[in-house]
Amino acid sequence: MSDLTTQMATSADGTPVEYLSTGHGPHVIVVPGALAVASDLTAFAGLLATQHAVHIVQRRGRGGSGPQGDRYGIAREREDIEAVRARTGARLIFGHSFGGLVALRAACGNPAFDAVAVYEPGVSVGGSIPVDWIDRARREVAEGADFESFITFVRGVNPDQSGRVPRWLLRIILRHAIPPAEMRQKRELMPQAISEHAEVGRFDHRLADYREITAATLIMRGRGRETARQAVALTQLTETIPRSETATFRTLDHFAPEKKPSEIANAVLRFFAAHARTGMQTGG
Repeated sequence: MSDLTTQMATSADGTPVEYLSTGHGPHVIVVPGALAVASDLTAFAGLLATQHAVHIVQRRGRGGSGPQGDRYGIAREREDIEAVRARTGARLIFGHSFGGLVALRAACGNPAFDAVAVYEPGVSVGGSIPVDWIDRARREVAEGADFESFITFVRGVNPDQSGRVPRWLLRIILRHAIPPAEMRQKRELMPQAISEHAEVGRFDHRLADYREITAATLIMRGRGRETARQAVALTQLTETIPRSETATFRTLDHFAPEKKPSEIANAVLRFFAAHARTGMQTGG
């Protein structure tokens, strides 16, 4: 994207936070998922940029942003979002997967946001997102077996689907299904993804917190590949957030914001148009 510019903010603990900006209009923060970097959402951002100034956060442990650090947790992610929000004046936020959890946590008790849109957010309720694979994956990373750690992750978070596939067969499938550069990125981000999913588990019993979101909230999902428990969790989340609505895209999968963003971007544009307080945001 030719008009994409790299910006920097400083988080509360002094960590540099890189973000990529494009477009003009009411400001939107975009938060990528666990095995993603900011550039994975540039196509999505470009679609939003037809009506908005868009800022894709390079979350900790990626690109020009600082490391996760010893005190990493959702609180640090919230502080990073706040640093970008303070620089840009954004009152709108979108998050995908783990980035959806970050966006929702950033909006809890925070009147600075007018609208939140999330796609298949990483909100676990009653163990709906398994985390019992983390210890094994962490050991494999420590041993330098990052690909094995990725296999453990893929099987662990989808026990009813990929979790039923033998490890030897999954190794073959993933090596053929995922392009080399994308696979390299996923392997390199496994240490960060492990820490992030530990936070998913830590906030599993905090559903009531989302009552504190005062912003209008759009919760989107794809074609229903989630488990029954995950579907129930999203329903519970929707019922908990006071001003929430849902949208389902039956032809899209979990990675649609990165790979097929147009339908989701259109839905987000419509939602933000209904809730953005135009003329009340400042640029940065």
